[in-house]
Amino acid sequence: MAPNRWAGTDRRSDRAPKASFDVTVPNVARIYDYFLGGKDNFAADRESAEELRSLLPDAEIACRENRAFLRRAVRYLASDLGIGQFIDIGSGLPTADNTHEIAQEIRPDARVAYVDYDPVVVAHGRALLESSPNVAVIEADLRRPGVIVGSRSLADLVDFSAPVAILLTAVLHFIPDDEDPYGIVDILRCVMAPGSYLVISHATQDDVSREETLGGMSIYDKASAPVVPRSHGDVLKFFGRMDLIHPGLVNISEWRSGQRHPRRPVRGLIYGGVARKP
Repeated sequence: MAPNRWAGTDRRSDRAPKASFDVTVPNVARIYDYFLGGKDNFAADRESAEELRSLLPDAEIACRENRAFLRRAVRYLASDLGIGQFIDIGSGLPTADNTHEIAQEIRPDARVAYVDYDPVVVAHGRALLESSPNVAVIEADLRRPGVIVGSRSLADLVDFSAPVAILLTAVLHFIPDDEDPYGIVDILRCVMAPGSYLVISHATQDDVSREETLGGMSIYDKASAPVVPRSHGDVLKFFGRMDLIHPGLVNISEWRSGQRHPRRPVRGLIYGGVARKP
């Protein structure tokens, strides 16, 4: 692999915050796992998920639609655009249709790095994926992008001099403004070679009442990370000067779904988009 000239560009501390394991505190990854039908969750996670479902009955649909968006985006990148290396940051607990499974079904030689700051998620992922070829699970925090791009484990798998897809699905809305989410994504964009792609999905309040927004934020305030929904314009800014792929930044259920007439209307709780670095 070519040396990573971007390592060390992040002036934040080189040590990422450690996630603690406490089953009495709802965990955002385990809440998501519960909505996806997974089994790696505890009573506190299920209680928070049900509280969220009571407030936003379509929250579970949005989570499942987000997973479907990830599947379509990875399949499109690997099949139509020929991308063979992926970095899935904030990947969460392994479940059905993981990034490497989708990519390697199309390109058996595809290389996939999963990045998460939760040591429990990382340990679980490594146990499940240890026999998977061209796959690594790296413990690092999105809030420390320099640590991610400078990781030796990542350098052993990903060549930043060639096009790469960086996936930030349902993770940026857990980074509050005072932790500089736009600066974080700027660093990741700088690492990417021309012809690379950035995939983002992000919670929004645009189609949600103020009462629902505040209620949802209150639920996550008691969990492992607060949620910060953002407007269409604010999410769009994460892509910078990159070229958005058609149909642009849209409701995730509408992104290349192939359905002219969806079976049921899906309220826009999450935006999703894919953009190319020129």
